Amino acid sequence: MKGNDIREAYLSFFENKGHLRLDSFSLIPKDDPSLLLIGAGMAPLKPYFTGKVEPPCHRITTSQKCIRTGDIENVGRTARHHTFFEMLGNFSFGDYFKKEAITWAWEFLTEVVKLDKERLYVTIYPDDQEAHDYWHKMIGLPENHIYPLADNFWAIGQGPCGPDSEIFYDQGEEFGTDPANQMGGDGDRFLEIWNLVFSQFDQQKDGSFIPLAKKNIDTGAGLERMAAVLQGKKNNFETDLFFPIMEEASRLSHVNYGTSASGDVALKVIADHSRAITNMISDGILPSNEGRGYVLRRVLRRAVRFGKLLGIQDPFLGQMIDTVVEMMKPAYPELIEKQAFIKKIASVEEARFQSTLNAGTDLLSELMEDAKKKNQTMLAGSSVFKLYDTYGFPWELTEEIAQEQGLTIDKEGFAASMEEQRERARNARAKVAMKVATPDTTKLNVSELTVEDKDGETEIVLLGKDGKEIASAADGEEVTVILRNNPFHAEGGGQVGDTGRLIGQSGVITVENCRKLPDGIAYLVGNVSEGVVEAGSTVRAEVDRERRHALARNHTGTHLLQAALKRVLGNTVNQAGSLVLPDRLRFDFTWPEAISSRQLEEVERLVNDEILTGTEVTFRNMPLDEAKKLGAMALFGEKYGKIVRVVSVGDFSMELCGGSHVSNVGEIGSLRIISEGGIGSGVRRIEAITGKAAYEAALADRKLLAHTAELLKGKEEDIPARIEKLEAALKEAKKEVQKLKSEQARDSMGNILSKAQEKNGIPFLAAVVAADNMNELRKIADMVKDKLPGGAFILGCASGDKVNLVGMASDEAVQHGVHMGKVVSRAAKVCNGGGGGKPGKAQAGGKDVTKLEAAITEGAKAIAEMIG
Repeated sequence: MKGNDIREAYLSFFENKGHLRLDSFSLIPKDDPSLLLIGAGMAPLKPYFTGKVEPPCHRITTSQKCIRTGDIENVGRTARHHTFFEMLGNFSFGDYFKKEAITWAWEFLTEVVKLDKERLYVTIYPDDQEAHDYWHKMIGLPENHIYPLADNFWAIGQGPCGPDSEIFYDQGEEFGTDPANQMGGDGDRFLEIWNLVFSQFDQQKDGSFIPLAKKNIDTGAGLERMAAVLQGKKNNFETDLFFPIMEEASRLSHVNYGTSASGDVALKVIADHSRAITNMISDGILPSNEGRGYVLRRVLRRAVRFGKLLGIQDPFLGQMIDTVVEMMKPAYPELIEKQAFIKKIASVEEARFQSTLNAGTDLLSELMEDAKKKNQTMLAGSSVFKLYDTYGFPWELTEEIAQEQGLTIDKEGFAASMEEQRERARNARAKVAMKVATPDTTKLNVSELTVEDKDGETEIVLLGKDGKEIASAADGEEVTVILRNNPFHAEGGGQVGDTGRLIGQSGVITVENCRKLPDGIAYLVGNVSEGVVEAGSTVRAEVDRERRHALARNHTGTHLLQAALKRVLGNTVNQAGSLVLPDRLRFDFTWPEAISSRQLEEVERLVNDEILTGTEVTFRNMPLDEAKKLGAMALFGEKYGKIVRVVSVGDFSMELCGGSHVSNVGEIGSLRIISEGGIGSGVRRIEAITGKAAYEAALADRKLLAHTAELLKGKEEDIPARIEKLEAALKEAKKEVQKLKSEQARDSMGNILSKAQEKNGIPFLAAVVAADNMNELRKIADMVKDKLPGGAFILGCASGDKVNLVGMASDEAVQHGVHMGKVVSRAAKVCNGGGGGKPGKAQAGGKDVTKLEAAITEGAKAIAEMIG
């Protein structure tokens, strides 16, 4: 069976068992700040497992995209380590339990994909007699195929937990006969293909376990492992889920799989990472220096580096992505729609990495040279980690290059630095995870909750604090609130949530935000600002309407801005994110180069021309497929339901959106672009203002012009001519100053040359000179070079709080061993700086002007030693 066939067979099987089939959730966790990326099939379903949110169906099945990079160093070196993988899962939320989970798992494995029953083994928790009896008495599995393991208990601290039962496939004695190579060990003979978790307890703070009123089932079967078993492959990489990508990399590199261990690792890494890159960008993750964007950048650069190890010199990720899309499009058709965008982002990042790669190579060369000078045979682990973390160098690459120079690397020090970084990341996630959570909402009758956009009296149906339901809250307490009718608009699609007040008879809540749970229930986050509020009490809900209208102006303005950008730059423009605030809007989009001022003016003009038409904004709800056929633009990386809301402005703009909008574009007043610039690989950002903010900006400009005219002692219309006149005068003054400085430099030349020395027939000197910047220092150096034929010298000057150094050497001096790049580098270190260059010409900078004289002395010493 092919990988796509296995996935479909699994989902169809459980669909026929009454499960709701859901598409894979995005790799970006929704409303879960404790996670950076989705790394398990159950992760997006956590609210249903905790019982706080009612699931759309009590039986669900998915094939979930996952990303894990904790063991990225092992990718390609073992049979089954991956950064991107798919987890097949069937889940029950208070419905069926162990009997059905075990029965159906066995049925799928033996009757659908027809695995040999004699090769299937299971592990159970030692105290789970119930699971043992189901496997042995109901399924008929022999006792010698059932292994109790103490590790078979799934828990993550407080909350739902329980025993689990893992299913293993015996790959045969060719994978080993060592007794240690058993279930739960590190060997490859017994391969875990499926884990059934029986969530039946609620772990308390004190470590005790209370039986859950509603027991859950959480299972996970690795698609890649299942494919390896069913296709009879030695490892996951030889299955059809990876091998076509490896073949494409092999074609480009002319390195065949199976010819060398290092070549095989590189091909596997490229195949694995290409799948991760394609799916991460598809879900809206863009390269950056933090968070999930950093994970993408790290994976992408690692793939490029391993391509270099294979000898691929030209950009190649585009071909890899094409292959991945072709392979995965049956299950993920959205990859086809986003293919061009994915390739553009990847190619820009790939090209950018080249310069970083060169800088890393230079640093590594310097580290190796320093180590040799100090008679050291090992590179420090912290330095190797810096190369890995900052420049994307795998430690294996550093080790390989170091070995060529007779050096080793400190692997233990590298591992320690790596663990320090992981610990920092864990601590950061732990802090984020402590944010406000909503209490259990499953008891609520969702049909009774409304979202009518109308201020007025409503009821607090649920009051929460720190994730628990409470009866009342007093002045100063932070709370979450669910109303019977909620007029507040929840954050989403880039728009921040509404604010306002809830006014009761005995207290007031200041609403700071409105959010949505996965099941669509809106909840408010706020603080009790006066008195006491109680659950079940009647309150008057008041939305900050002025703020809401400002948000609506900016949100509709964002739609107009995107439409105008597509008209000016072309349809290859894709939204890469947005932020709608009351005082401004921000729009991120894909574009590989800076936008000209003329193009920006045209975009702004088109938007304001449309605002002046006074066109009505229309809203329609329709099926997603119908909206796409009409040409409605979707927010990149967003997941939509079957019915969507289409927001249209005549024939100018049509987008899928659930945000706040004006009813007529004329209400926007005007839109003004205040900035445009690049924020990452192939991504630009425009910030703009509308309405009152745009008017106030125009007013500020008027005052600035008036003040400028006053300073120039003229009228506003005379400002350009006055400035041109002043610039001309300034230019002449600069010429005169430069002339005087040149004369001064010539006059001081005798003093500089008087410091010349000679060794082995080579004249050399080192001197501090008067110069305001590096450009002036270079001019003086050119004069000294003419006056010191056949020699070498280093000059330095103080420019404010910075040191500038320039060194030059004649061909004769270079032949005698002088290398000015090394001279200025050595001198710069004295004044806390750095630099370098070629043997005949180099420059450097420093931070400590008090050490300038010492730096020049060190430079003279270096030249003398080299001549010697």
